[in-house]
Amino acid sequence: MNPQGERWTAERVLELAPDAASRTAGAKLAVPGPWSGAGAHTDAGTGAVWGECAGSGGRPYRTVVDLAGPGFHCSCPSRKFPCKHALGLLLSWSKGPEAVPEGAPPDWAAQWLGERREREAAGSGAAAASGPSRGPADPEAARRRAERRARRIAAGASELERRLADLLRSGLASADAASYGRWEETAARMVDAQAPGLAARVRELASVAGSGSGARETSRLLEECALLHTLDQGFLRLAELPEPLAATVRARVGVTPDTATLLASAPLVRDRWLVLAQRDADDGRLVTRRVWLRGRETGRMALLLSYGAAGRAPELSLPVGLALDAELAFHPSARPLRAALGSRHAAPAPVADPPPGGDAEEALRAYGEALCDDPWLEGWPVVLSGVVPVPGQDGDDWQLADADGRSALPVTPGGDESALWRLTAISGGRPVRVFGECGHRGFTPLLAWTPEPVAL
Repeated sequence: MNPQGERWTAERVLELAPDAASRTAGAKLAVPGPWSGAGAHTDAGTGAVWGECAGSGGRPYRTVVDLAGPGFHCSCPSRKFPCKHALGLLLSWSKGPEAVPEGAPPDWAAQWLGERREREAAGSGAAAASGPSRGPADPEAARRRAERRARRIAAGASELERRLADLLRSGLASADAASYGRWEETAARMVDAQAPGLAARVRELASVAGSGSGARETSRLLEECALLHTLDQGFLRLAELPEPLAATVRARVGVTPDTATLLASAPLVRDRWLVLAQRDADDGRLVTRRVWLRGRETGRMALLLSYGAAGRAPELSLPVGLALDAELAFHPSARPLRAALGSRHAAPAPVADPPPGGDAEEALRAYGEALCDDPWLEGWPVVLSGVVPVPGQDGDDWQLADADGRSALPVTPGGDESALWRLTAISGGRPVRVFGECGHRGFTPLLAWTPEPVAL
C-alpha cells in the first residue's frame, strides 16, 4: 500500500479508527513513553510498522501493522479493529523517522507478516484454482448440497408463511412486546433452515412489534409483514421469476456465492474505486463492516461486506477518502451493489476532486429506481451536492435542504446524532457535498467534503 515509503498523515491514520473513542485513545498513545522497539520498513511495497506498548500487565502488547492492506495485529484483548495501540503506533510513525525509525522487523513481527502474506497468496491461488476452466472438485456433490439447502429454506419459508397467516388472523394488535420471544424462536428456526436473510427480517419484525401499538407502529408492522411475505413467496416460486429478480431473492434470503467462486466466475470490473465510507454494526452475534466505494471511471457504486465473530471487528479496512485501483466482482442481482474485492493494482492514493453529486430529487429518484428492482432495499448510496443541514419545523427532526430551498431530505431519525452535529458544524450554514444512504427512513450522512473528505 505504501511502495514509495511515504509516511501517512495523522488524518489518514485516524480515518481507520472504528469510532471516536478509539481516535481519542489512540492519540493518547502517540507518544514515545509507552513504546519500545518501535520501527518501520516502508519500501518495495512491503511496508510494515511494529512496536511494543506497555500496558497494565507485566508483558507489553506487541503491535504490528501491514501497510499493504492495511492489516493489523495486536496481542491486547481489545475487540476493536484496529485497536488503540495500532492507531497510536501509526500516529507516532506519521511524525517521522525520529519517532519511529526505519529498520528490520523483529522475529515476532516478521512471523506474523509472513503468515499473513502466505494466507493472501493461498487465497489468490484458491480463487484461481476454482476458475471456470477447472470447475468445482465434485460438481454433482455441490449440486446435491445446493438442493438440500434449497429444500430446507423452502420448508422454513412455508413455516414462516403459516406464522404470518396466524398473526393476520389474530390481528396485528396481538403482536406486542409479549410476543417477542415467539418471533425470536421463529428467527432461530430460519437460521436452522440456513436462511439468515429471513431470520434478519423476522427479527426486524419482532423489534417493530415490541416498539409500541400506535398507528405508526401498526402501519410499519404491516409493511414488514408484507415484505416478508413477498420474500417468502419469491423464494417458493423462484422458477417463475426472471433470473435477475431470482438472484435478488436468493441474496435477500441469504444464498450467496463465496468470495473465491464469485471472483472466479463473475466479470471483474477494474476501476479507481474511491473509498467513501466505512461503518461497523454489532448485533451481539456478529460484527458487520460495510465499506462503500464509487468507481471514478464507471461511476458505479459498490458495497463491500466483511464480518467478525464474537464482537471481533473484521480485518478488512480501507482508507476513507483515497482511491483504490482494484478489481471488483459484483454479486448477481437485479440491481448489483454488493461486491467482492479482487486484485489490487496500485497503492491507494488521494484524488483531486470529490465525486459529482445531485440534489434531493435526484437522490430520491435513484433510490426509487433501485427499489423497483429490489423491493427489500433499505437504502441506496448517493452523493448530495450543495445541501445545507437545517432543523425541521418542530426543531427535533433535521433535513438536508438544497441550497435553493426547493427540496429536502429528512435525516434518518434515531441515527448517529454526533454525525449530524459534525455535519452541521462543517456546514456552518453553507452548502456542502455529502455522501450517504437514501432510504425509506430518510438520508443517513456518512461522509462530507470540506473540501477534504471528513468521515461522519
